[in-house]
Amino acid sequence: MQHPLSLYNTLTRRKDAFQPLHAPFVGVYLCGPTVYSEAHIGNARGPVVFDVLTRYLRYLGYTVRYVRNITDVGHLESDADEGEDKISRMARARQLEPMQVAEQFANLYHRHMEVLGCLPPDIEPRASGHITEQIQLIQEIIDNGFGYEAGGSVYFDVPAYNAAGRGYGKLSNRVVEELLAGSRDNLAGQEEKRSPLDFALWKKADARHLMRWPSPWGEGFPGWHLECSAMSRKYLGAEFDIHGGGLDLMFPHHECEIAQSQASHSHSDEARVWMHNNMITVNGQKMSKSLGNFVTISDLFRGGSSILTQPYSPMTARFFLLQAHYRSTVDVSDEAMQAARKGYRKLMNGLRVLDKLVLPEGTERTADTAAADAELRKLTQDCFAGLNDDLNTARCVASLFNLLRKFNGYAANLATLAQLSEAALTEATTTYRALVEEVLGLQDEPRANVEDLLTLTLGFYQEAKTAKDYGKVDAIRAALKEQGIVVKDTKAGVDWAYSEE
Repeated sequence: MQHPLSLYNTLTRRKDAFQPLHAPFVGVYLCGPTVYSEAHIGNARGPVVFDVLTRYLRYLGYTVRYVRNITDVGHLESDADEGEDKISRMARARQLEPMQVAEQFANLYHRHMEVLGCLPPDIEPRASGHITEQIQLIQEIIDNGFGYEAGGSVYFDVPAYNAAGRGYGKLSNRVVEELLAGSRDNLAGQEEKRSPLDFALWKKADARHLMRWPSPWGEGFPGWHLECSAMSRKYLGAEFDIHGGGLDLMFPHHECEIAQSQASHSHSDEARVWMHNNMITVNGQKMSKSLGNFVTISDLFRGGSSILTQPYSPMTARFFLLQAHYRSTVDVSDEAMQAARKGYRKLMNGLRVLDKLVLPEGTERTADTAAADAELRKLTQDCFAGLNDDLNTARCVASLFNLLRKFNGYAANLATLAQLSEAALTEATTTYRALVEEVLGLQDEPRANVEDLLTLTLGFYQEAKTAKDYGKVDAIRAALKEQGIVVKDTKAGVDWAYSEE
């Protein structure tokens, strides 16, 4: 069955049916982390949202190449063209090599993404590993008349680009004249620039800069915006299907990406569809490291945050991030996380219900199942409606709850399954399981504490032994042995150990 997918495109400001450039192949690029510190829960929203997108595209039968980069050079403290590289600054403070810092936080990011249920990208390029490609892109921009060298640095010439009718500001819907009016006094320390709107393609490395590479313009490092243009082109082509990222990256980062690609030999907007996930907020204010109102992913899992009073599991966090449409803000609080935990567990209990939906032996199926089949199939198809409508996971979850309510009704009275055809029931249960596990990426997260369960079981063992119920004693021993646990009777009491067999 066809499921037409529509996506909202920031570039066109409308929602259109998704049409891949080269179906069934789909290229997706997501701006990844700058690995100078630990990610917070707001940083996890994009990876979770685009993980669901790539999962759903694959579910629909597309062959997806998903690229998510690692920024390990060029992202300056100001998020612009001045200040120290964020990774170099951290390395200097900790007396480490910059790549030690980058590797440490990249590894931590990978561990967190894995437990959050995010499948690894197909390609994960690093900025520092693609200096050659970035230098080539800069040279193309200079050759086309949209870049200039000044004092060992290279800048993108925004006025020249706009004079050529290329439209800097078209993604973020900003007017160049207004941007200029608000930035004429912002050239302090940036006198090399011809215009305050110009942005760095290559920066000359001063004496304190730890990361530097040779280039035709002298030793330096690439500008922050450049890496994504160069790496997306290398792995997805001059034009590809979907470029994703947080709403805070739309300007200037993504705007500059488009300008670079248009000004290079690619002459493209990079992606046909630009998708932006909204922010996580705390009391209505954007969560950010600069404001200090953030919850690191580690603190979310283990507790210790000033914003949340208790820890929450990775799957609870994933459900929290998917319980709202990706283009809306989501406010984080204990109340919201607890509601997410309840919703997640409800879906997990639904997976257990599926196995119970078996027509009792000897029960005859109704001759005409058409009405019941139609009702169940409608509930089943409704689950796709939200996903097809600009990846509305919140609507999908609500539809799954409606379908689960129907399942629970059947489970409470299995004889009523006789009203359904086996085909309709199979379609519904298969869809529920696939959407929960394969598309939304929610996996069972057992709550039970193994040590507590062992203590409880050994208590039953001791009771059986005291009662001389040796049949139960042997049964408990055998059951635990199957789990690799050996019961040990000692003078001090009953204990256990891992089997060494």
